[in-house]
Amino acid sequence: MAVERTLHHFPLDPASRQVRLVLGEKRLAFSDVVTRFWERPESLSRLNPSGLTPVLVEKSSEGELVLCENRAILEHLEEAYPEPPLLGREAAERAEARRLVQWFDRKFDYEVNGLLLHEKLEKRLMALGAPDLANMRHGREALRAHLGYMEGLLSTRDWLAGRRISLADIAASAHISVIDYFGDIPWRDFAAVKTWYMKIKSRPCFRPLLTDRWPGLAPAGHYDDLDW
Repeated sequence: MAVERTLHHFPLDPASRQVRLVLGEKRLAFSDVVTRFWERPESLSRLNPSGLTPVLVEKSSEGELVLCENRAILEHLEEAYPEPPLLGREAAERAEARRLVQWFDRKFDYEVNGLLLHEKLEKRLMALGAPDLANMRHGREALRAHLGYMEGLLSTRDWLAGRRISLADIAASAHISVIDYFGDIPWRDFAAVKTWYMKIKSRPCFRPLLTDRWPGLAPAGHYDDLDW
Protein backbone atom coordinates (compact mmCIF):
# COMPACT_ATOMS: atom_id res chain seq x y z
CA MET A 1 0.00 0.00 0.00
CA ALA A 2 1.47 3.33 -1.06
CA VAL A 3 1.73 5.91 1.70
CA GLU A 4 2.35 9.62 1.22
CA ARG A 5 3.98 11.17 4.28
CA THR A 6 4.33 14.83 5.23
CA LEU A 7 6.27 15.90 8.30
CA HIS A 8 5.53 19.29 9.84
CA HIS A 9 8.63 20.16 11.85
CA PHE A 10 11.13 22.75 12.99
CA PRO A 11 14.73 21.84 12.02
CA LEU A 12 16.29 22.74 15.40
CA ASP A 13 13.61 21.03 17.48
CA PRO A 14 15.01 17.85 19.12
CA ALA A 15 11.60 16.15 19.00
CA SER A 16 11.29 16.83 15.28
CA ARG A 17 14.81 15.56 14.75
CA GLN A 18 13.95 12.26 16.41
CA VAL A 19 11.19 11.66 13.88
CA ARG A 20 13.42 12.63 10.96
CA LEU A 21 16.10 10.22 12.16
CA VAL A 22 13.67 7.32 12.55
CA LEU A 23 12.12 7.95 9.13
CA GLY A 24 15.62 7.94 7.68
CA GLU A 25 16.74 4.85 9.58
CA LYS A 26 13.65 2.97 8.38
CA ARG A 27 14.09 4.38 4.85
CA LEU A 28 10.62 5.83 4.71
CA ALA A 29 10.20 8.61 2.15
CA PHE A 30 8.53 11.84 3.26
CA SER A 31 8.14 15.47 2.31
CA ASP A 32 8.61 18.14 4.93
CA VAL A 33 7.01 21.43 5.88
CA VAL A 34 9.17 23.70 8.04
CA THR A 35 6.90 25.24 10.66
CA ARG A 36 7.51 28.30 12.87
CA PHE A 37 5.54 26.82 15.78
CA TRP A 38 6.21 29.80 18.09
CA GLU A 39 4.13 31.96 15.72
CA ARG A 40 1.13 29.67 16.38
CA PRO A 41 0.16 29.14 12.74
CA GLU A 42 -3.41 28.01 12.20
CA SER A 43 -2.24 25.30 9.82
CA LEU A 44 -0.38 23.62 12.70
CA SER A 45 -3.14 24.15 15.26
CA ARG A 46 -5.63 22.46 12.95
CA LEU A 47 -3.42 19.37 12.92
CA ASN A 48 -2.30 19.45 16.55
CA PRO A 49 -4.35 21.41 19.12
CA SER A 50 -1.25 21.82 21.31
CA GLY A 51 0.40 23.79 18.52
CA LEU A 52 3.65 21.84 18.82
CA THR A 53 5.87 20.09 16.32
CA PRO A 54 6.41 17.46 15.04
CA VAL A 55 3.25 16.33 13.25
CA LEU A 56 3.32 13.47 10.73
CA VAL A 57 0.49 13.12 8.24
CA GLU A 58 0.16 9.82 6.37
CA LYS A 59 -2.21 9.54 3.41
CA SER A 60 -3.10 6.26 1.74
CA SER A 61 -6.00 4.55 0.03
CA GLU A 62 -7.38 3.84 3.51
CA GLY A 63 -7.55 7.52 4.42
CA GLU A 64 -5.53 10.09 6.34
CA LEU A 65 -3.74 9.52 9.64
CA VAL A 66 -2.50 12.51 11.67
CA LEU A 67 0.10 11.72 14.32
CA CYS A 68 1.01 14.45 16.81
CA GLU A 69 4.33 14.85 18.61
CA ASN A 70 7.28 12.58 18.76
CA ARG A 71 6.22 9.81 21.17
CA ALA A 72 3.02 8.97 19.28
CA ILE A 73 4.83 9.21 15.96
CA LEU A 74 7.76 7.01 16.97
CA GLU A 75 5.50 4.33 18.47
CA HIS A 76 3.44 4.30 15.28
CA LEU A 77 6.50 4.01 13.06
CA GLU A 78 7.90 1.17 15.15
CA GLU A 79 4.59 -0.70 15.03
CA ALA A 80 3.74 -0.06 11.39
CA TYR A 81 7.28 -0.48 10.02
CA PRO A 82 9.03 -2.94 12.36
CA GLU A 83 12.15 -3.38 10.24
CA PRO A 84 14.71 -2.45 11.22
CA PRO A 85 13.58 -2.68 14.86
CA LEU A 86 14.60 0.34 16.91
CA LEU A 87 13.50 -0.88 20.33
CA GLY A 88 15.76 -3.92 20.42
CA ARG A 89 15.05 -7.60 19.89
CA GLU A 90 15.34 -8.61 23.54
CA ALA A 91 13.05 -7.56 26.39
CA ALA A 92 15.87 -6.09 28.48
CA GLU A 93 17.12 -3.92 25.61
CA ARG A 94 13.61 -2.73 24.82
CA ALA A 95 13.02 -1.75 28.44
CA GLU A 96 16.36 0.06 28.59
CA ALA A 97 15.70 1.87 25.31
CA ARG A 98 12.33 3.08 26.60
CA ARG A 99 13.89 4.23 29.86
CA LEU A 100 16.57 6.23 28.10
CA VAL A 101 14.17 7.81 25.63
CA GLN A 102 12.22 9.07 28.64
CA TRP A 103 15.47 10.22 30.26
CA PHE A 104 16.38 12.45 27.33
CA ASP A 105 12.88 13.66 26.52
CA ARG A 106 12.11 14.61 30.11
CA LYS A 107 15.20 14.92 32.31
CA PHE A 108 17.75 16.10 29.70
CA ASP A 109 15.19 18.35 28.06
CA TYR A 110 14.30 19.99 31.38
CA GLU A 111 17.78 20.30 32.87
CA VAL A 112 19.79 21.14 29.73
CA ASN A 113 17.55 22.28 26.89
CA GLY A 114 15.29 24.21 29.24
CA LEU A 115 18.27 26.42 30.01
CA LEU A 116 20.75 26.32 27.12
CA LEU A 117 18.32 26.10 24.22
CA HIS A 118 15.88 28.47 25.85
CA GLU A 119 18.58 31.11 26.22
CA LYS A 120 20.34 30.56 22.89
CA LEU A 121 17.47 29.58 20.61
CA GLU A 122 14.00 30.23 21.97
CA LYS A 123 14.75 33.74 23.21
CA ARG A 124 16.19 34.62 19.81
CA LEU A 125 13.22 33.23 17.89
CA MET A 126 10.62 34.87 20.14
CA ALA A 127 12.48 38.16 20.67
CA LEU A 128 12.62 37.69 24.44
CA GLY A 129 15.83 39.60 25.01
CA ALA A 130 19.45 38.75 25.72
CA PRO A 131 20.54 35.36 27.11
CA ASP A 132 20.79 35.02 30.87
CA LEU A 133 24.41 34.09 31.59
CA ALA A 134 23.58 32.40 34.90
CA ASN A 135 21.04 30.12 33.21
CA MET A 136 23.57 29.26 30.52
CA ARG A 137 26.15 28.37 33.17
CA HIS A 138 23.70 26.10 34.98
CA GLY A 139 22.72 24.50 31.67
CA ARG A 140 26.34 23.74 30.82
CA GLU A 141 26.89 22.23 34.28
CA ALA A 142 23.86 19.97 33.82
CA LEU A 143 25.07 19.05 30.34
CA ARG A 144 28.39 17.84 31.74
CA ALA A 145 26.56 15.69 34.29
CA HIS A 146 24.48 14.07 31.54
CA LEU A 147 27.50 13.49 29.35
CA GLY A 148 29.26 11.86 32.29
CA TYR A 149 26.30 9.53 32.73
CA MET A 150 26.47 8.62 29.04
CA GLU A 151 30.21 7.94 29.39
CA GLY A 152 29.43 5.37 32.04
CA LEU A 153 26.84 3.62 29.87
CA LEU A 154 29.07 3.59 26.80
CA SER A 155 32.03 2.18 28.71
CA THR A 156 30.29 -1.20 28.74
CA ARG A 157 27.96 -1.01 25.71
CA ASP A 158 28.28 -0.57 21.96
CA TRP A 159 25.20 1.67 21.92
CA LEU A 160 23.32 3.41 24.72
CA ALA A 161 20.78 0.66 25.39
CA GLY A 162 22.85 -2.35 24.42
CA ARG A 163 24.41 -4.05 21.42
CA ARG A 164 22.40 -2.34 18.68
CA ILE A 165 21.30 1.15 17.77
CA SER A 166 17.91 1.94 19.25
CA LEU A 167 15.46 4.74 19.92
CA ALA A 168 17.65 5.63 22.90
CA ASP A 169 20.47 6.61 20.54
CA ILE A 170 18.00 8.41 18.27
CA ALA A 171 16.63 10.46 21.18
CA ALA A 172 20.04 11.24 22.64
CA SER A 173 21.61 12.26 19.34
CA ALA A 174 18.62 14.43 18.43
CA HIS A 175 18.99 16.42 21.65
CA ILE A 176 22.78 16.54 21.58
CA SER A 177 22.94 17.54 17.90
CA VAL A 178 21.01 20.74 18.60
CA ILE A 179 23.29 21.59 21.53
CA ASP A 180 26.25 20.85 19.24
CA TYR A 181 24.79 23.18 16.59
CA PHE A 182 25.61 25.98 19.02
CA GLY A 183 29.02 24.54 19.90
CA ASP A 184 28.32 23.82 23.57
CA ILE A 185 29.42 20.17 23.81
CA PRO A 186 32.84 19.81 25.57
CA TRP A 187 33.86 16.90 23.35
CA ARG A 188 37.48 16.64 24.51
CA ASP A 189 36.33 15.71 28.02
CA PHE A 190 34.01 12.87 26.95
CA ALA A 191 35.82 10.54 24.57
CA ALA A 192 33.32 7.66 24.66
CA VAL A 193 30.39 9.98 23.92
CA LYS A 194 32.33 11.55 21.06
CA THR A 195 33.07 8.12 19.55
CA TRP A 196 29.40 7.17 19.87
CA TYR A 197 28.28 10.44 18.31
CA MET A 198 30.72 10.02 15.42
CA LYS A 199 29.16 6.61 14.70
CA ILE A 200 25.60 7.86 14.62
CA LYS A 201 26.56 11.11 12.90
CA SER A 202 28.03 9.06 10.04
CA ARG A 203 24.82 7.11 9.38
CA PRO A 204 22.83 8.04 6.25
CA CYS A 205 19.79 9.01 8.34
CA PHE A 206 21.81 11.79 9.97
CA ARG A 207 23.04 13.55 6.83
CA PRO A 208 19.98 15.78 6.33
CA LEU A 209 20.36 17.14 9.87
CA LEU A 210 23.91 18.25 9.13
CA THR A 211 22.65 20.53 6.36
CA ASP A 212 20.19 22.33 8.66
CA ARG A 213 20.68 26.06 8.91
CA TRP A 214 18.49 28.79 10.35
CA PRO A 215 18.74 32.47 9.33
CA GLY A 216 20.78 34.44 11.83
CA LEU A 217 21.87 31.30 13.71
CA ALA A 218 25.03 29.91 12.17
CA PRO A 219 26.21 26.51 13.44
CA ALA A 220 29.55 25.81 15.08
CA GLY A 221 32.35 25.25 12.59
CA HIS A 222 32.61 21.52 13.31
CA TYR A 223 28.85 20.91 13.25
CA ASP A 224 28.75 19.08 9.90
CA ASP A 225 32.28 17.61 10.15
CA LEU A 226 32.26 13.82 10.48
CA ASP A 227 35.85 13.68 11.81
CA TRP A 228 36.37 16.68 14.06
